[in-house]
This record gives sequence, C-alpha cells and structure tokens, in this order.
Amino acid sequence: MRHAPNAPNVVSISTPMAPPEWALLERELLRSQSQAIEAFYHHYFDERGYLLCVPRWGGDDGPDDAAENFAKWPELHALGADDLVLNLYKKAWDGHLLQYSEAKTVDVEFARDGMYFKEFPTMFDWMHNGEGFTAFFHQGLSDPYDKKFQDRTRRFIGFYMGEDPLADNWIEEHKVIKSMFNGSRGSMLRKATGLDWAGDPIEVEGRFDPGHGERNYSEMVAHFKDYNDVAGDHPLNMGVTTVAMNAFMIDGCEKYYTWAKEYLDAWVSRTDDNEGITPTNIGLDGSLGGACDGKWYGGVYGWNLTVEVPQTGEMANRPFFLIRVHWSFANGLLLTGNTRYIDAWRGVIDGVNSNMKVEDGQALYPHMHGDDGWYDYRPERFDTGARELYYWSMEASDLERVSEDPWYSYLSGSDPEFPVRSLRDDLNYVRERVVKMREDLSTPDTRMSDDPNGINPGMVDALIQLMLGGLPTGHLGHPLHCRLRYFDPARNRAGIPEDVAALVDAMSSNEVSVTLVNIDQVASRTVVVQGGAYGEHQIDQVLRNDEITEVNGNSFTVHLDPGCGCRLTIKMNRYANRPTFVFPWDRR
Repeated sequence: MRHAPNAPNVVSISTPMAPPEWALLERELLRSQSQAIEAFYHHYFDERGYLLCVPRWGGDDGPDDAAENFAKWPELHALGADDLVLNLYKKAWDGHLLQYSEAKTVDVEFARDGMYFKEFPTMFDWMHNGEGFTAFFHQGLSDPYDKKFQDRTRRFIGFYMGEDPLADNWIEEHKVIKSMFNGSRGSMLRKATGLDWAGDPIEVEGRFDPGHGERNYSEMVAHFKDYNDVAGDHPLNMGVTTVAMNAFMIDGCEKYYTWAKEYLDAWVSRTDDNEGITPTNIGLDGSLGGACDGKWYGGVYGWNLTVEVPQTGEMANRPFFLIRVHWSFANGLLLTGNTRYIDAWRGVIDGVNSNMKVEDGQALYPHMHGDDGWYDYRPERFDTGARELYYWSMEASDLERVSEDPWYSYLSGSDPEFPVRSLRDDLNYVRERVVKMREDLSTPDTRMSDDPNGINPGMVDALIQLMLGGLPTGHLGHPLHCRLRYFDPARNRAGIPEDVAALVDAMSSNEVSVTLVNIDQVASRTVVVQGGAYGEHQIDQVLRNDEITEVNGNSFTVHLDPGCGCRLTIKMNRYANRPTFVFPWDRR
C-alpha cells in the first residue's frame, strides 16, 4: 500500500468504467420517481397543498394517513432526486398543516377547535404521530436550514419539555410523559373511548372503504372499543426523542441532547427494573404499571392488548409498540454512541424467548403477556427488531437472531443479482402506481385520506440499502440509519450529483465498500461522501487499489473523471461523532 498523492480528504478517480446496469437503473429510478411524484401531486392535491379527500380525525383514517401520501419524498430528494420533489413535499406539508388545523370535529372533544393546534396533533398516540410526521422528520436531511423546519421542530419538542403551558405533558421529576394520548393540548388522563379513536360519525356504506375493513361506522368504533388504557407513560412515547434529536442536530443546542438522553435513560432503567422486559405502562409517579393497576404489561398497544375484531368476532393481538420501540432505543445510540440502548433491546428479545416451553417435543415461544403470564406461544422465536439490532451492532451473534434476509445475503456475497433485481422491482412498482392513479375514478367527497397511500410513487427502500448501505426508513417516524450519504457541492445540496451512481456491496463493524461511477462520458463530477446520515461515523481512511487516503473526519471528497468509476473501501469508527444536520462544507 502507498499513500495517495491527492490533497487531504480528496480522492480522484480516473479509471474508465462502462456504466453498470445497476448504475443506469439507479439513475432511472431517481428520474422516473420525480416525474411520477409531480403527476401524483397534481392528481391528489390542490393549489393550496390540501389533499383532495374528506378530512377526518382518528386512528382509522386521520391526519397521519393524509400526511403519509407524501412520505418518502424528503428521503428521495436527499438521495439525489430533482429539487421539484422537495418543493412539492414542502407545499404539501404546509397545506396539510393548515388543512388539518381548519378541520374540526363535533363529537370528539379535544379536536373541536381543530385537529391540529400550533401545527401539531392536539392529543394522540405516537404510533400515529410518528407515521404522520415521518416526512417532516426527514426534511432535515435535505433542508435543515429552512426556518419553518427549525421553528416547528423547536416548538414541537417544547410541548414535551415543559416549555408550553397549554401542553401539560411532562413530569420532570420522574421523566414521565403523562399519557400515550398527548400533544399540543396536553395529555389525556381518563380512559379513552372508541369515539376518541374512531372520530365523528360518518356515512360509510357505498361511499368509503375503511382501511381496517369495517363495513359501517359502528364497526369503526367497535374496532377501538377496548383501546382504553392510555393514561401513564408508554414506550411509544420514546418516539418524541426523534423530535428532540432533530432539534439538537439543527445547531447543537445542548438542552435537546440532554432531554432526549435523560428520557431514553429512564426507559433503559425501567426495562432493567422489569427484569429486562420493556414495560408498556408507567405511572405518573414513575412506577411500573402505575396507571394500569400495577400491570407493567398494560396499556393500549401494550403486551396484553388482545381485542375482538368486530367484523368476525375473532380475537386479535395488537402489541404494536413492538414495531417502534427498538428504533427509539437506537436514537440513544445515534445520539450518544453508547451501545447500552440497543443492548436493552437485545435483552428484551432474549428475555421473552427465555420463557419458552416445550409441547409434544416442539419448542414454543411467547409473544404476549397478560394477567396469567406469557401467552401467544408460537414455533417462531420472538425476534422483533433483530434485523435492525444486527445492523447497529454488526455482531455475528446478533445475525444469528435474524431470519432470512435478501439484503444481508447480498452483502455476504451470496446473491449478486440483488441490486439489479431490487431496482427493477421498484421501477415496476412506480409504473404500477402511476397506472393505478390514472385508473382511480374516485372523487374528493368519496375519498378517505389514506386511499392514495398505496399509489404514492415514492420508493426509497432499495435505494437506501444499495446507495447508502442503510436501513429503509418506512413510515415509522424515526431517523435514517446508514453508512454513507452523498452531497453535491456543485449545486450546494444534499444528494448524489447528476449522473453519479453508488453501490454499497459489503459492510463490517469498521468498514464499508462502495463503488462510485460517473455515467456522463463528457463531464466530470464531484461528490462529497459523508460517514452516516448525520456525520455520526468518523472516517479514518479510504482504500483504493494499492493507495490509502487519510481522512480523519466525517466526510471526504471524490472527483470522478468522465466515464470513470472505482470501488472504494472506507475504514470508519461508527457512532464516534455527535450527529448533525449541518452540511459538510458548513462545519467548522
């Protein structure tokens, strides 16, 4: 090996490379989605940015579902899509906030003056809030300097830090958010009703097709009739730490870092105090199960939420907190670099499985816990969050917990066709969604807000995995976790430059390999490569063939000659830096 003669933190690539198929597909996927999103926007939104639907309150069809119609657009722009995508997201987001501030309920008491107050849900749970604010939370990847984004982020987290007298959500002494129903008008401490969850009465038959399959309004209410225990803190509330982390990443204000860390620390302690199992109810005094008659497993979406399906009379398990909580623990890892937060979730996985039993020679593992102990035993081990846990730790023992995963198989070298197959699949999905949009004959007065969700052409999962070496963001309301991110200094924006493509093909605990290629045969390109979504990974060295470029920072620059490309191996120290939204060239 020899050290490259380039300037510090600069890698120059002049090796000719014929454009690989995956590179052409990446560029086409970015281009075609930009076009499809423009068509989708003009079909389903008006000139104000209002969604053309019947605005409603509730967990069946409410503001969060409306906002999911432009989910993934900010991430797509941050990957390198056209600026139009970011502009349309911002127009839709501004319109959404105004539309649902103007929309009012009649029977649901806490939304009678507007479903949003101060541009935020008046009082709802953080499973739905996370879904509805997913796009906004990712705006900082591309647009962190926007004053509206900054002001809104600080205002929203202020609802949970005791900074707004109308939003009485926080008990500082016990690090408790008072209820899982919380928001800009405070917390609900009474039992919730089906009406609170389902929203005002509405005509259904012959007009709407609710997403949960209800045939009439009575069934919509019945779906939520047992969603009662909302008082007390709940692990879903850890989703609030995403807002605090975003506020911190704007300019490094320490109070947001401290609040998020202390609240997450409280949940690690609660998990430890409950024999390694995260409880789903905490009393206002900080006690396990204190708002559910001492039942640590209580609470809506908790360990014991088994309810009747009104259409069939069958019983269904809905511990939906499990879909979110490991991501929230990982906020602590991203914020501090300390693995104790993900260690807590590893302990939950192992703790649940330690309650296995054997029947007729077969091992069975629990997935629920109620008054009579563990239940819902299945042959499948409890493994919620195992896939993400391995990504965060990169420990072989964590990989053993993961079921078969095509992306991990590709990274191990056993499925080389995965990139092309995945990108082609996403291109096909975009085409299918455009066809659905053109065939949609619904009118705004017969359209629920979530009806177009399956038509939204934003497709970023494969691009995040392949370009960034990252975990798809989904609609969960949590940050982007990735190994690399790209910036375009020529256009002073986030996203990979025009005509450049990237493919991550290997990762370990301390390195990542990526191929960068410029498919333009005439013009050169320059790309800034950052360690992590928020500069959290410190890059030590870049290896290319027999050359080493010393970096010792969280980003470096690559100059790509026309029609050239190369595979780079990047040595890094993960989670070594505090995360930031600040673009690489603006850091001191």
